[in-house]
Amino acid sequence: MPAEGGHPRPTLPASGFAALDAMVRPRSVAIVGASDDATRIGGRPIAYMQRQGFAGTILPVNPNRPTVQGLPAFASVTALPQTPDVAIVAVPGESAVQAVDDLGAKGCRAAIVFTAGFAEVDEAGQAMQDRLVAAARKHGMRLLGPNCLGLFNAAVNFYPMFSLSFEQGWPLPGNIGIASQSGAYGTHVFAVSRQRGIGTPVCITTGNESDVSLGEVIGWMAQAPEVEVICAYAEGIRESARFTAALDLARRNRKPVVLMKVGRSELGGHAAKSHTASIAGDDTITQAVLDEFGVVRANTTEQMLDIAYAATKRIYPVRNTMGVITVSGGAGVLISDAAEAMGVAMPPLPEASQAHLKSLISFCAPRNPVDCTAQAVNQTELFPQFLETTAEAGGYGSMLVFLTQTGGSTTMAPKLRPYLKQAREKFPDRLWVLSAIASADKVKAYEEDGYLVFEDPTRAVAAIEAMGRFGTAFAAPPPEEIVVPDVTLPATTPTEAEGKRILAKAGVPAVPEKACVSADEAVAAAESFGFPVVAKILSPDILHKSEIGGVILDLADAASVRAAHATLLQRAAERAPGARIEGVLIAKQIKGAVEMALGVARDPVFGPVAMVGLGGVFIEILKDVSFRRCPFGEAEAERMIRSLKGFPLLDGARGRPKADVKALAGALAALSRFAAGAGDRLLSVDVNPLLVLPEGQGAFAADAVIEVEDGK
Repeated sequence: MPAEGGHPRPTLPASGFAALDAMVRPRSVAIVGASDDATRIGGRPIAYMQRQGFAGTILPVNPNRPTVQGLPAFASVTALPQTPDVAIVAVPGESAVQAVDDLGAKGCRAAIVFTAGFAEVDEAGQAMQDRLVAAARKHGMRLLGPNCLGLFNAAVNFYPMFSLSFEQGWPLPGNIGIASQSGAYGTHVFAVSRQRGIGTPVCITTGNESDVSLGEVIGWMAQAPEVEVICAYAEGIRESARFTAALDLARRNRKPVVLMKVGRSELGGHAAKSHTASIAGDDTITQAVLDEFGVVRANTTEQMLDIAYAATKRIYPVRNTMGVITVSGGAGVLISDAAEAMGVAMPPLPEASQAHLKSLISFCAPRNPVDCTAQAVNQTELFPQFLETTAEAGGYGSMLVFLTQTGGSTTMAPKLRPYLKQAREKFPDRLWVLSAIASADKVKAYEEDGYLVFEDPTRAVAAIEAMGRFGTAFAAPPPEEIVVPDVTLPATTPTEAEGKRILAKAGVPAVPEKACVSADEAVAAAESFGFPVVAKILSPDILHKSEIGGVILDLADAASVRAAHATLLQRAAERAPGARIEGVLIAKQIKGAVEMALGVARDPVFGPVAMVGLGGVFIEILKDVSFRRCPFGEAEAERMIRSLKGFPLLDGARGRPKADVKALAGALAALSRFAAGAGDRLLSVDVNPLLVLPEGQGAFAADAVIEVEDGK
């Protein structure tokens, strides 16, 4: 069954992700390398669990002590009186490998490996990590780490982690889960959220990801009752199947994912690889995958927590228009600028509603933002009319109320709060956001009334925008059924003519053309197509013909075709002397078309990814392109096309005829199916230009390059 977006349903359903329960919700835990010193790596987890009241059995393993922190200790894994659900491994090097083997033989289902010095260090460390994984897999055991800070699940008071962050406080009640490849950064997010009063009861860090990956952790959270909102930090995506399956499950379960993906820059990508031995990947492709599943990307910790905090209200407007009530005209302008920059629509109130508000305060500005001025808080009985008229008449999905210090005023806040609460209760389906400067107790009171509270109105707009993106993703229609064809690629990279024949068979039609060896053949082909025609050098070794002058346009008669045939052969001999020349390609020259470009690139993590953009030289200059994992259907292809900034060129801008967008979408979807069926030997496809004729007349490839991996 295809997944949402047109992909085969990933092989890890919710029940597969739930297999991590033994690691995250155990009834017993062993600590190999347990320390009596509560400040050491092998001692902190025991101290934390005892302090917080973990209800399960704690089994310290230490051959040198009869007790550890008041608990009976055992000399070895084999000496344990019972089989633990999970074990913490805090012993060095080969001792860790042996401990995992012993635990697996004992029947332990999972291990959390603190030990560092594995693949993140060097090749010898990678070899030792391979032995660690082999030992676990021999027994069907799951591994978190190595080089892992651990995890915590405050719902069951389970703290297999050696972070110092608990010295400043414990997780607050809440529903946000943190999944992080970096242990230090994951606990940093936890510590900042705690300072902001945001509850994050679950945090899981993955370290080197020798087995359990970030995707699997996100998937566990997507089906876990402890978590309703997921914050994730990624340095690189190790494998795509579990990652995309997890994002798919989170979307289907209406659980927002806010992800900070670092490693965009060359320097950042290198740092990510050396830190967790992961591949940063192409950021453009990663972004396309995140967009596909409705994941909202955060650039800062503050932004991540703002969005996660907003998501805890679980209101995700699909039609995310925003109404604004403000006591400051200046703030209204600031908010309007932010909304326009972020793509949040602010439609005006109906004229009748504007007139009604004008009748209440003649000098108010009632369009949207609705500036009720300070008079509405001077005459507090007017304030609820502004709130409720704007919410009801505007029908906005989100409401932002800017009160600045008034919202925290000891004299005014008690008068305004009941009106704010009343408005939210009358329109509970709206996302209500307050921008105010207030004490912690007043902020908490507003939050208890159902409001989100931000001091900075621009941050409030960003959070509102993110809730709309979640809403759109959660409301996405069922996917198109995608049938992936069986594709047989040639043994080596084909010529342009052969490449176009392959693509035409797949559903990407080409302009009429013929490969010609002699000048006479070239003339005959041109006369059969009708002038004008295009002549191109035909060689499997010359992929970019224009760079050697290998394309001649506007050939209007037989004489010019003969001359072009000779010129192209001469240029090839002079400018690409080692290239194999198979003749000259004569093609019908189409005019009055919009030049587009289609392409496929094979991403090392996510596989084939299709691209559409403006064609010719514009694709490299403007970089106005849209990407999507393959395969997908015509509806998704059209969405990609319409997302381009240059789409007006296809839609009849400045008196142009409307282009055949349907044919273009059909060619793009067909290319995506071809790429999905072609397998790993397909390296890339470049169709540039694809000539899109006026509506109803089709779209045709004028040039195409298919690159395949030789020798397989």
